[in-house]
Amino acid sequence: MSYQNYISAKLGVVNSAGIDVPLRDYSMFPHQRDLTSWALRRGAAAIFADTGLGKSRMQIAWADTVQRETGRDVLILAPLAVAEQTVEEGGRVGVEINHARDDSDVRNGITITNYDRLHKFDASRFGAVVLDESSIIKHHAAKTLQILLDTFRETPYKLACTATPAPNDWTELGNHAEFLGVRSRAEMLAEFFVHDGGDTQTWRLKGHARQLFWRWVASWGAMVRSPADLGHDASAYALPSLTVHQHTVELEHNPEHGLFAMEAQTLMERRDARRQSLVERVRACAEIVNASNEPWVVWCDLNAEGDALTAAIRGAVQISGADDSDVKEKRLHDFAHGKIRVLVSKPSICGFGLNWQHCCHMAFVGVTDSFEAYYQAVRRCWRFGQTKPVDVHVFASNQEGAVVSNLKRKELDAKAMAEAMATETIDAVRDSVVGRMKETNPYHPNSRIVVPSFLEAA
Repeated sequence: MSYQNYISAKLGVVNSAGIDVPLRDYSMFPHQRDLTSWALRRGAAAIFADTGLGKSRMQIAWADTVQRETGRDVLILAPLAVAEQTVEEGGRVGVEINHARDDSDVRNGITITNYDRLHKFDASRFGAVVLDESSIIKHHAAKTLQILLDTFRETPYKLACTATPAPNDWTELGNHAEFLGVRSRAEMLAEFFVHDGGDTQTWRLKGHARQLFWRWVASWGAMVRSPADLGHDASAYALPSLTVHQHTVELEHNPEHGLFAMEAQTLMERRDARRQSLVERVRACAEIVNASNEPWVVWCDLNAEGDALTAAIRGAVQISGADDSDVKEKRLHDFAHGKIRVLVSKPSICGFGLNWQHCCHMAFVGVTDSFEAYYQAVRRCWRFGQTKPVDVHVFASNQEGAVVSNLKRKELDAKAMAEAMATETIDAVRDSVVGRMKETNPYHPNSRIVVPSFLEAA
């Protein structure tokens, strides 16, 4: 085997077996056109673009082009209420998208539905699928991932889009690779990672495989934080300021819990401390929100928090997990269009994919350990297109310091990871997406080796 073939085999690079045609006018920025064209050429690809860079517009252009060129129907899977938002976005660029609840609603062309309704559709009729907010597949043991793998294993065209493909560690990228049909997660781990063993049970990227790994990732996934990463003007994508206000509610010590007040450490201890401080946290938040006439998003973690906040805040409307899907979509639509002033919900319900640039105030009255949930929730308002400074208020008891400090630590870790991913792949992504060429010294291993005369003599 030649050296070039050996490296190609190690990389498992995705071949360009997709669609290479000029894009119609979808009113896209240059970086959006570049990424969409690249994803079409790949056939199966992932766009890991930061929030607000226009993934919805890119998904629509990709789906419309695939449908036009292949004549096959396209299915878009999206989080709750994002479906209607995508339908509206498609209408702005002349692309009709059908919002379907089940298979009987499907029409020729592009169909969009929520992830939790997938079982109501005959997926075999679709020639292409788009995963909006594809971080849903990051957990390798999740039931949702296996369903998606089984359902779309033979689908020829696939696109996955998210700003947080690997919020916890790089091995989560393997799930995207497996969904796209590039390589299984197990094969990725065996090729590029080593297992620590022992108590850590963690996978580490092999030092000698680092460059090969990121070149491989960049062959099927484009990590982009700004249009500047692709060499484009980023002046229109400057984010406004973000200010986080920490509000600490003093919780009286209960002697039954020990002689001295201790900071909650375990999950059970933190949830117990959260329940004990519920009244105080809700009251503190309500005072600030009721003093304002502007739109607010108030995030909670416990059902009791949501109920109490809705009762205490003027004009507040809650979206809970028990609500019917149509009710959830209606309330999210009303909030996005200014018909509801204060929305109360959980990040797990409404924290992904939605655009709320009309709102610049939010509160967390119940903080979890999930940085991804926190980050995605904040980015509903703090995103490109937001014209005002964004204020985030975090309400926690004095015994929940571990939660807050853990969240801050995870934020630093996530930033470092995203920076590393972008740094490692930026050159390869530019080469792949915009076709930038580098000066190289090509090596041809098939060339005959000329042995020096003194060695021949020996």
